[in-house]
Amino acid sequence: MQKSTFLISILLLTFFSSCTDKKTSKPAAQSAPQKQEVVVPTFNADSAYSYVKQQLDFGPRVPESEAHSQCAEWLIDFFNAKADTVYVQNFRTRLYDGRGIDGKNIIASFNPQAKKRILLGAHWDSRPFADHDPDETKWNTPIDGANDGASGVGVLMEIARVLNENPMNTGIDIILFDLEDYGAPQYLNLMTNNDWALGSQYWSKNPHIYNYRAYFGLLLDMVGAPNPKFPKEYYSQQFAPSLSNDVWRMARELGYSDYFTNEIGHPINDDHIYVNLNANIPMIDIIHLENNEESSFYPYWHTIKDNIEQIDPKTLGMVGDVVLNVIYRK
Repeated sequence: MQKSTFLISILLLTFFSSCTDKKTSKPAAQSAPQKQEVVVPTFNADSAYSYVKQQLDFGPRVPESEAHSQCAEWLIDFFNAKADTVYVQNFRTRLYDGRGIDGKNIIASFNPQAKKRILLGAHWDSRPFADHDPDETKWNTPIDGANDGASGVGVLMEIARVLNENPMNTGIDIILFDLEDYGAPQYLNLMTNNDWALGSQYWSKNPHIYNYRAYFGLLLDMVGAPNPKFPKEYYSQQFAPSLSNDVWRMARELGYSDYFTNEIGHPINDDHIYVNLNANIPMIDIIHLENNEESSFYPYWHTIKDNIEQIDPKTLGMVGDVVLNVIYRK
């Protein structure tokens, strides 16, 4: 769904007439109103990095595990201290093998009375399978998910801290999707699509507020590795080309064009797909994508090495800077 752009035209007409000589005088010259400069707060990359590390300290956040439960409590407490309202959306769904499983979406709302809203998302669960690890003996080992999950959450947590200290007129909703990464392991050779992104599938059909609407959405996935490559993800460009182009233009203005490259990346089945299809909210995916034979993702995707060593505060800071500029200036 393409984002609509609203153009507001203001026509000022001043007309003066004289009853005596019937002459019309020219309107007095008026200076154009000065556009108020928007001050964008600073994004603290080290703070975002600490939030990533704290998630990993719980261990792999596999749904229904103890680490998952403990991390959920920590995230909820954090957002309760920063946001105006926090919604915890408990749900039950089915995995690729038919097994039922419980999930938990966490939504933090800022300025909930505002009609104009922006949706920011990431997934907070981590994968139960290291099924792309070069060591076959580790394929059934849960991963830390430092870049694949925790990086996006860390950026959004720092944005929540910034929003708390620098309120906006626009409403912001931060949603952490659960059960994004519990798709069938590669070694089963199952061609699946809808077995991924289960939390966003549920939320997009059952939003936390009836008839919820947002102006647009930004999804962050794998946004913490050194020297990232962020092309315009294919489906994002199909659903919301204007939004995608605007975000990449903002990145270029901020000096990040070496990383936010002006090219189309691979199509990725991620949470934004269901937000677009089911909730009719134009949402794009900011995601690290590469061109290699094994996968479209960064080298340690779905491996044991997707750990804190793969996280670069510089990358977190760059992505956070882009997102803050988009939401404060758009």
